[in-house]
Formats: sequence, structure tokens, C-alpha cells
Amino acid sequence: MAASPLAGFPFLKMNGLGNEILVMDLRGRDHIITPAEARAIAADPRSRFDQLMALHDSPSAAAFMRIYNNDGSASAACGNGTRCVAWAIGRDGGPDRVRLETSAGALEAQRVGEARYTVDMGPPRFDWRDIPLAHAVADPDAIAVDLPGWTAPGPASALGMGNPHLVCFVPDQQSYDLASQGPALERHPLFPQRTNVSFAQVLDRDHILLRVWERGAGPTLACGTAACATAVAAMRRGLADREAAIDLPGGQLTIAWRETDGHVLMTGPTELEWEGRLPDDFAAEPAPGVA
Repeated sequence: MAASPLAGFPFLKMNGLGNEILVMDLRGRDHIITPAEARAIAADPRSRFDQLMALHDSPSAAAFMRIYNNDGSASAACGNGTRCVAWAIGRDGGPDRVRLETSAGALEAQRVGEARYTVDMGPPRFDWRDIPLAHAVADPDAIAVDLPGWTAPGPASALGMGNPHLVCFVPDQQSYDLASQGPALERHPLFPQRTNVSFAQVLDRDHILLRVWERGAGPTLACGTAACATAVAAMRRGLADREAAIDLPGGQLTIAWRETDGHVLMTGPTELEWEGRLPDDFAAEPAPGVA
């Protein structure tokens, strides 16, 4: 098996509220990470990730980010990963404000503390074609998601935050089993590209508890886009004010939905765990029939 062009390549192992992030700076190189390479990188405990943020050259931003889940699938947005990338670009005297491009559009991150960033995640999307859903629905805040063996406690909200999201408001988030209900809801036929699944418990108008099954990654300590989607869904239902603290298993994010332009602002920490390199003999070969 031939070695990959990524053999020996450096990476930053980071986290955003425990959400495992790997940052690889491929600017100046032509190589695009394949799904098989992403899965192989994730399989190594030292480079294990929930999301891999691969940086490429951009003519109009600090970098273009390609985002991979640990199953090799692509993701259009990752709020926790974006904060980590902003820290990586801004380290050692770099800029406090960073503009980054993704397949879902441009994102801007602003340093607001030593290792704390606010990311402008852009506006949420409610049109069924933009989320996307398999078909039009009467009300994206009143989605029926009952499945065999599971009945939703009430209507759920569907919206896009770069990625598709399903937000289920529940009286007690701990009473729902992510391991069994998350995968089934992720693949609900209403979501042709699968979906992130959130179980949200509103404590107060500015405080929400949240657990997330992340599309392509599974149960996660934190998901920035899910926190944004949950806050917006709660605000649209009149359950929360325009700014709320979202408590995830890994810690707290602050989400504000700005009235002036409809953009969602996410504020939270970053942490560098270690710097490493892929093995010198790193190689990844796709399974038969898999690109």
C-alpha cells in the first residue's frame, strides 16, 4: 500500500468544550483529504477526532475549511471547530479577527478572551429546501418525528445552521437514550442528508440544557451548530430570549440571535491538547466501491 501524501503531516489536536477537533493546515498544497484518509486518521487514538478541519488556500479569506466527520462524511459547518481554527491562525501574534470560507458560506471569528472566540455563524435557514428536508412542511417548528418504538414528547423543530438540525424539546433530557434514538432520528426519512439530533430542556428563558447526537460522529460532548439551532428554535417558539446560555456535557456556550441582521453569534472557549504528526507510513485505502 502506497503512503499517502499526508504521511508525517503535522496536526493540532484541540477541543471546543470537549468536542474533539483536529486542525490540519494544507494551505500551499494541492492535496484534498479523502473520506478513507479521514476515517484512517480518526481511527488512530492520537489523532482521534469528532471533526477534522482541513485548511486550504482561499483568495478572499484566511483559509477555506473542508470539514470531515469521523466517519469520513463531509460537514458544511462546525462552530466549535471554527473557534479552534481561529485560535490556530491567530496564535503567536496572529490576527484577533479571522474570516474563513466554507461550503456553507463565510464565517468570521473574533477573539474575545485569551482562548475564547465569538463566531458569526450567519443566519439560520427555515425553508425546507435549505435545511434540507425531503418535502415541504406546513411549519418547520412543528415537525412530527415519531418512529417505531419511540414517540416524540411534542412537535420538533427543523432548521439549517450550515448543517440540518432536528431539535426536540423535552421535559428531562436525561430520560432520552441518545445511543438508540439518535441514529434512528439522524436517518429519519424527512432528512435526505441525515440530520443532527438535539434533546433540549429549557430551564429558563436564558438557560437551556442540551445533549446532541451529531450526524456522522455520534454522541458528542458539544456541538456548536446544534447549540445555535437549539437557541434559535427556542426563541422562535417564545421559550427563550434573544441570548441564552446552552449547557452541553462539555461545558457552556453563549448563543445570541442578532435582531439587526438575523445572524447567530456563538461564543465559547478553545483548548490546545497537543501537537502531533501522522505516522511516516500513513496510508489509507478505500474499501471496494467506496471513494
